[in-house]
Amino acid sequence: MASPRTITIVALSVALGLFFVFMGTIKLTPRLSKDAYSEMKRAYKSYVRALPLLKKMGINSILLRKSIGALEVACGIVMTLVPGRPKDVANFFLLLLVLAVLFFHQLVGDPLKRYAHALVFGILLTCRLLIARKPEDRSSEKKPLPGNAEEQPSLYEKAPQGKVKVS
Repeated sequence: MASPRTITIVALSVALGLFFVFMGTIKLTPRLSKDAYSEMKRAYKSYVRALPLLKKMGINSILLRKSIGALEVACGIVMTLVPGRPKDVANFFLLLLVLAVLFFHQLVGDPLKRYAHALVFGILLTCRLLIARKPEDRSSEKKPLPGNAEEQPSLYEKAPQGKVKVS
């Protein structure tokens, strides 16, 4: 049976992956939702206007929106389907993207309700990454110390019982 940690990582990976595939697709095409696509176009125009450095670098709103959308779709597919270390890399890239999007929202002065979903999914990405990178807990397996076949008592059991004088 799979450990609760494994189940949590798989569930978060699939849910986050599908969410980012969906959001990236909305940024790339109006087929899923024409209203959401139009809203994305408007938002990315305001982001580029707020950061003149992007325009100086030759990045317009269309290039920014499509590159972020493509990266979200690619990382979402990896998070959903690819096993192992690539999920962590995709998780990291998505976390960087979410931080950039939060920066853009703050830059243009959007209210919290416009970027609350990015905040929530950023927290979920962080949790998934922390859970995945935490070493497996092996405390349930007690190993006997070398030279003694009997199970060793814990430190708590070895502690002297009685009163402690404090002066």
